[in-house]
Amino acid sequence: LTVGAPRLPRGAGLVVVVNTRAGSPDRVRSLRDALPEAEVVECEGPALADELEKAARRAKALGVSGGDGSINTAAGVALRHELPLVVLPGGTLNHFAYDLGIEDVRDAYRAVELGEAVLVDVGRWRTQCRDAEDGWTSGLFLNTFSLGVYPELVREREKWSGKLGGRLADVAAAVHVLRRDRPLLADIGGHREPLWLLFAGNGLYGRPGLTAGRRTDLADGLLDVRTVRGGGRPSARLLGAALAGPLTRSPFHAARRLHRLRVTGIEPGTPLAHDGEVAEAGSVVELDKMHEALTVYRPIDV
Repeated sequence: LTVGAPRLPRGAGLVVVVNTRAGSPDRVRSLRDALPEAEVVECEGPALADELEKAARRAKALGVSGGDGSINTAAGVALRHELPLVVLPGGTLNHFAYDLGIEDVRDAYRAVELGEAVLVDVGRWRTQCRDAEDGWTSGLFLNTFSLGVYPELVREREKWSGKLGGRLADVAAAVHVLRRDRPLLADIGGHREPLWLLFAGNGLYGRPGLTAGRRTDLADGLLDVRTVRGGGRPSARLLGAALAGPLTRSPFHAARRLHRLRVTGIEPGTPLAHDGEVAEAGSVVELDKMHEALTVYRPIDV
């Protein structure tokens, strides 16, 4: 959904926090040349959250330059302070920025000056945590949430996609992951079963298979949930899922479109990943969405 946002000629009122671990001096110079009245704060990754909080207190719009993890942190701050967000891709993959339509930072600069923006969904996760005051720890995801081997599959597929492409890259990734991982056990909808992976996308991803592709709608209100079952011969299951083609035709994996999801019976300490960041799951994980919750600058003609 296209919405209006504050017009910020020459960047006046915009505060951009740059993660210098993900960016480059040329990127900062480009930003200062294009939006000379914007305030630019440079910091390293560990200081990013604090600098974003301080920036939000004096900004009309909050900007971030970095990878998907940095953008995830900035989105949480922008939501708490009810500010529009400016996304400047500066990481390796930049999934959210590219799905948003910001493949060239000049598009973001133009949107800031014209006051053009869209509303996007924000995924939420929470899991039981003994150390938390209320017994839960939580977070957000703009791209993906996963349990199991999905993060390893993505990393391996990136290595092979340039050489093999498409489905063969899925197979190569599955072979490498099988050498060092095992399925997890979880209850979904009252059924306990071993799973190689559970993936939930913030919005529907276009590419079928183990690893998701791109999204065309960042405000569809849906979770794109994909699972690959374990059991039997796990290696055959994961490889079968990689070879099977569209998810709906495979006996090894399944796809569902949901508004919320509850997973129980998880072994505490199981790794979970959200937008490339890793944490530990408790015995219960719950996912849902905040529909059209975040305003993000983007030209309307992208």
